[in-house]
Amino acid sequence: MATEPARLTAKGRATRDRIVGVASELMLTQGVARTTIEDIQREASVSASQLYHYFADKHALVHAVIERQTTDVLGFQRLALDRLDSFAALQEWRDMAVAVMEQRNCTGGCPLGTLASELAETDPAARDELATSFGRWEKLLRDGLAAMRTRGELVPEADPDRLALALLAAVQGGLLLSQTRRDSLPLEVALDTSIAYVRTFAPSNWGSGQRVG
Repeated sequence: MATEPARLTAKGRATRDRIVGVASELMLTQGVARTTIEDIQREASVSASQLYHYFADKHALVHAVIERQTTDVLGFQRLALDRLDSFAALQEWRDMAVAVMEQRNCTGGCPLGTLASELAETDPAARDELATSFGRWEKLLRDGLAAMRTRGELVPEADPDRLALALLAAVQGGLLLSQTRRDSLPLEVALDTSIAYVRTFAPSNWGSGQRVG
């Protein structure tokens, strides 16, 4: 088990945070499997006894990295999704996602997606944790879409659960293809197409022949 941050001194929390930060960077850039405890010790400038004081083993470190990345990714997503209650707000979320990818020159992709692609088939516990993380992201989208339906921006027949899942799948697939191609176009197309589908559930479009599916 990892030492809980709440039980640590301020100095201890700072050391633990530094270790998790280094582990996150290494695992996301060179992969979880290729990142060794010795790599993390060296880059974080800690001894083996210090590292094992905070983390029992590499699995505990992976858990902490997933927690860190979930907090960072969802914290960023909330900048737009906490106020998702209109098509304008949905478009702002789309524009923010594309802008960030372009600022990074389409490198890096989604940290949660990167971890999931490596760990889903080899680490059941990590897969469960990442599924929960994606579930929290999906809930942010679902809550926003439900708010849009309540406001009358979407017809009662709109299903926030399915629409949120479609948007999350679009952003994840778009990020992966943009990272691979070093071009933001796949992310733009994926999100634009998904948002266009959501728009078919607007009252002005419902029943007009524009709806798909």
